[in-house]
Amino acid sequence: MSGKTKKKFRFSLKLAGVLIGIIAGAILIALVVAYFFEASREITEKGLRFGELDFSYRIAFILKKYGLSMLNGAGRSLLMALVGTAGGSVIGFVCGIIQTTPANNPVSKALLGVVKLILNIYVEVFRGTPMMVQAVFIFYGAKMLFGLNMEAFTAGLVVITINTGAYMAESVRGGIISVDNGQFEGAQSIGMNHFQTMLYVVLPQALRNIMPQISNNFIINIKDSCVLAVISVSELFFESKSAAGVYYSYFEVYTITMVMYLVMTVFFSRTLRFVEKLMDGPDNYELAANDLLVATSGSLSAPKVQKGKGDIRDGR
Repeated sequence: MSGKTKKKFRFSLKLAGVLIGIIAGAILIALVVAYFFEASREITEKGLRFGELDFSYRIAFILKKYGLSMLNGAGRSLLMALVGTAGGSVIGFVCGIIQTTPANNPVSKALLGVVKLILNIYVEVFRGTPMMVQAVFIFYGAKMLFGLNMEAFTAGLVVITINTGAYMAESVRGGIISVDNGQFEGAQSIGMNHFQTMLYVVLPQALRNIMPQISNNFIINIKDSCVLAVISVSELFFESKSAAGVYYSYFEVYTITMVMYLVMTVFFSRTLRFVEKLMDGPDNYELAANDLLVATSGSLSAPKVQKGKGDIRDGR
């Protein structure tokens, strides 16, 4: 079995495993949902009160009344995590590129030094303070200092994006530094400038190196979006808090909340890990059969010398 066939076979096995896992998870979720629907129907028919229910029936009661609002909150948590991680990654790449940019003359060196100082302050401030404090500071400070009336959801997106960007800046800088110096030298030897070297040679390799960190930040943002409840962003934790306060059923409500967070994080963690493996490429490489160098290797011969004409290898 050739290397290419083995790669396809391994990929098919992984894909089959993912599909089986998705189908099994869907079946399990369907069974759980069917059970709770049946329980909620029984509660309605018998007219049972909340205090008369056992634990599983309380879960069914809460899902019936507040399940949709909690799903909406989970959707907002995912949206904020996705937008914040994407925006933060862009900020991180810009900061990482600037921090690794060389200066060619005193003027550019001074200007670059000022920009790097500002970026270092930004990174230290947002890495050194809690996201909850940042949310309160930006949400209320934007109005007091700049007269901006941001909605809570918009302020939450800004907070997650800026916070993620501060962490990604150091990750990108480390990813760029991890690329071998020979890559930089090889790109410069064929006439590439710094921007071209970064775009076509360094960043594609650095992206694979920092992909686990991007995935990790996305998972963290899904969970840490709950701190935005402090500025009344209606994400999953905020909706759960509202539901728990009605019947004082904190244990039941937060059991549902914990399971919802766990499902989201496990699903996206496995999905992103699968994407990382796809980015790895094959373990070995086969030369293309129609490659000119492969086709001609070993088939070249010295040109024939006409009679009467000398050949330097013959000493004539």
